[in-house]
Amino acid sequence: MTTVIVDYDSGNLHSAEKAFQRMATDSETVLVSNCPAAVMDADRLVLPGVGAFADCLCGLQGRKGLIEAIGHAVQERRIPFLGICVGMQLLATRGWEHGKCHGLNWIPGDVVKINPADPALKIPHMGWNDLVIERRHPVFNGIENGAHTYFVHSFHFVPAKSEVRLAYAYHGQKISAAVAFRNIVGVQFHPEKSQDIGLRLIRNFLTWNP
Repeated sequence: MTTVIVDYDSGNLHSAEKAFQRMATDSETVLVSNCPAAVMDADRLVLPGVGAFADCLCGLQGRKGLIEAIGHAVQERRIPFLGICVGMQLLATRGWEHGKCHGLNWIPGDVVKINPADPALKIPHMGWNDLVIERRHPVFNGIENGAHTYFVHSFHFVPAKSEVRLAYAYHGQKISAAVAFRNIVGVQFHPEKSQDIGLRLIRNFLTWNP
């Protein structure tokens, strides 16, 4: 059983790799790779992301065959997929950071700037925040309302259909913290930085069979 963390120069992958390797069993392999063949053969895929929506999308598109390999594995083979931070945002139809940019459109919606009702709240939304779980899902097994997870972002994913949202955090407005559709899950927070809760979610993902 091989989990591939997709490397497209979107940030330091060391902490994500370390967290996934920590939660993998002896029969589970975790690889960091930008090789389309490795992505095509993976049993699970993780797409991290740090930075701006358009930059991350260009990073994927700039590696020949990589975005097509991800699409084949996720959309055709239907293997379990986890998007983290901007990796979750790229699931959307459009991102509006530094202008309009088309996303993967696997979960319809838009990525827009956080606009809290309280002007005293700082952007980016950075630090620990409580999760409000709206819909149970296997990746949240053993994780309850009020669990603390770590966020760093200025834009957030607003799905076209509210039923795909699993959880939100509140930062002057509801912020989509997790979304899911079929074999696809995305989390806005960083599980690799969210201590025991994040490790629990990673282990849940490694055992999830959609």
